Formats: sequence, structure tokens, C-alpha cells
Amino acid sequence: ASGFPLDGQFAIVKRCKEKSTGVEYAAKFIKKRQSRASRRGVRREEIEREVDILQELQHPNIITLHDVYENRTDVVLILELVSGGELFDFLAQKESLSEEEATEFIKQILNGVQYLHSKKIAHFDLKPENIMLLDNNVHLPRIKLIDFGLAHRIKDGVEFKNIFGTPEFVAPEIVNYEPLGLEADMWSIGVITYILLSGASPFLGDSKQETLANISAVNFEFDEEFFGSTSELAKCFIRQLLVKDTRKRLKIQDALNHPWIKTHERLEDNSATVEAQMKVESQQLKTKRLKEYTIQSHSSMPPNNTYVNFERFASVLEDISLVEMGLENVAQKRESLQDDVEALLSIYCEKEAWYKEESESIRQELSQVRYEFRKAEVLRKGLQEDLRTTDASLASIDSRYLTREAHLSSLRQELYAELR
Repeated sequence: ASGFPLDGQFAIVKRCKEKSTGVEYAAKFIKKRQSRASRRGVRREEIEREVDILQELQHPNIITLHDVYENRTDVVLILELVSGGELFDFLAQKESLSEEEATEFIKQILNGVQYLHSKKIAHFDLKPENIMLLDNNVHLPRIKLIDFGLAHRIKDGVEFKNIFGTPEFVAPEIVNYEPLGLEADMWSIGVITYILLSGASPFLGDSKQETLANISAVNFEFDEEFFGSTSELAKCFIRQLLVKDTRKRLKIQDALNHPWIKTHERLEDNSATVEAQMKVESQQLKTKRLKEYTIQSHSSMPPNNTYVNFERFASVLEDISLVEMGLENVAQKRESLQDDVEALLSIYCEKEAWYKEESESIRQELSQVRYEFRKAEVLRKGLQEDLRTTDASLASIDSRYLTREAHLSSLRQELYAELR
């Protein structure tokens, strides 16, 4: 259990704007591990794995990577801005939720996962916090799967084991440290669907150890209190996903072809299909427990999968949630201010170090220039002396030349006289 990392421990996400276009993006700052001995930060190979996977992904239901930057302390992923919030928060605001609406969102999740699995990529951290909406101001918002920090390529013939993820949503093979594959994502989809339809978490215990024990034993049931209005098709879909044996668990294509998903795709001429669809559509699921689950998951209260107390203290809980939201806003603003101060301090430290390096570099260059100048001065003086010596030599040669020329002229006249 100690192997499960804390979410967001070494990464923060901020909104940013590209100056040249004005387009807004999300900037994910991932703190780099400075040394192999350090436990703070993310190892470089893990960051590179996330970047490599994101660069390969282009799908409507998966967040898009725009660019990557790096400084001394962080790798910054410039990602598509997903501003619609979490899917569960959006659905919890509704008075009720039909299974048809639920399947529309589940199908989008399945489409994104199908694309990943077609490339032999497992997400390994599918949970409500990582299922976002591109924009929540439309009738049917588009799902976006985010956070590929734990994603891995599954290679044929290569055994892969690890203990990671969020305990509430991990598959039994992760808990039991068994070989992992794409099937782990399908288990997580089963847990997400269970919560979406009921507001209760199937395996959540009073402690992390109890949660993991429930998962390993596949200890869950469809409590009538939570699933009284849920169709048998929906329960069948969940049962076929929450299977311990990975060979018997639904594959992604089987999930997309499941009657519960297919029933809501389009009305067929077949009257039996129409009747089944109308029956399912008439079942409205109350979102009160889903709202309580989202409040619970976002608050600091100890986790619990029993919601009887919420029924009794619903009004008190709503008041507390309002106070918590106010406190959360204050905390976020404080954290934002703290982040800005730290960023300014970091920039100052980087600039100070840079100025020191530049100053030292310029001082060394100036010293070298002075040395070269002194060498040039010595060389110039030597050349001047050589020039004076050369001038004297040239004057002497010129004098001797004139003497020889006069002598030659005399000899020429004598020879001419003798010849005559």
C-alpha cells in the first residue's frame, strides 16, 4: 500500500496564454528529480515516457499536447485547456440522471480508452478526477481523459508489474503485484460506472488497507438502496468489468458492443429494441448521492462508502460544503499567491546566478583582451624597431647603389673610348 504515490505531489497546473495567438492552454509544471538519491520530484525517464505517449495521441476524447518546455527545475507540458471541470461535478449539479445520459458519457470514455488500447497504451489512472469536460456550457459536453503520468505501453512478451494508481480504482492485479495489461483500465471503468449510477464506491473501506483487501477479494454488491432504480443491463455491464480474472473481464471492444451501451446509441425499427430503450429511459437516477460522493472526494473527511449519515444530515452537509468551497477558494488564492512568490523568487535566483556567470565571463574576456592588447603593443614596438632598421638598411643600399651606378657609368665611358 505504501507504493501508491500522492496525486499532484510533484506537479501543478496553471492557465497560460500564447502571446502570438492569444490562445489559452494549460501548463503542467512537473518538478524534476535533481539526483538519483533524491526522492523529491519525478524521474526524467518517467517524464519522457509521459511526453512520448502524449505526442502520439490525437483523439477527440483525449487531452492534446501542444508543446514542451524545460527549465532548471521543471518540465512544462503545454496542454489543451480543458475548462469544463470534472464529469462527476457536472452530473452532480443535475436534479436527476437518466441511464441514457450516463451511457452517453460512458461511451465517450470507452471511445477514448479504445483509442489508447489500439495503440497498446494503458492509462492506469482512470478515475473521476481524470475525466474532464472540454466545455460544460453545451447540451452534451465532450469528455477528455487527462493525466498520463502513469500511462505505459504494453509490449507483447514483456512482463510489466508495478504498484501505483489511486487505491479506490486500481485493479486486483495491481494490488496483488501481478503482471499488468490493458485490462486494468477496464476494471477502473467498472468502478467509475458503479459510482456514476449510485453515488457509492464499490470497494472503498475505512482505510487504504481495507479498500485494497476489498478489491483483492472482489467484495462488492448492488445494494438495493443505491441501485433500486438501476436497470439489470447496467448491473450486468458493471459485473462483467469487475471480474478478478483478467481473461474473463470485458475487453474494450466488448464493452462498446455491450447491450447497455448499444441500446442507447440509436432507435432501431425493431419494436423490442424500442420498448427496451423506452423502459431504460424512464428510469431516472437521483444524483443526490453522486453529489455527496463528489463533495466527500474533494473534502478532507475520512473516506466512507456508507451514505446513511448523509441522508440524515443533508442540509448540514450542504452548509458545510458551502463553507468548504469558500475556504477552498481562499486556500487556492493563497496557494496561487505563494506559487507566484516562489516563481518570482525562482526567477530572481536564476537571474542572479545568470548575471554572476555573465559577469565572471565578461571579466575573464576583458582580462584576455588586456593580455592580447599588451602582446599587440610589444609586437607593435618590435615592428617599429624593425622598420627603423629596415629604413637604415634601405638608405645604405640606396647609397651603395648610386655609387655602383656612377662607377658603372665611368666604366662604360672608358670602354666606349677604348673601343673608339
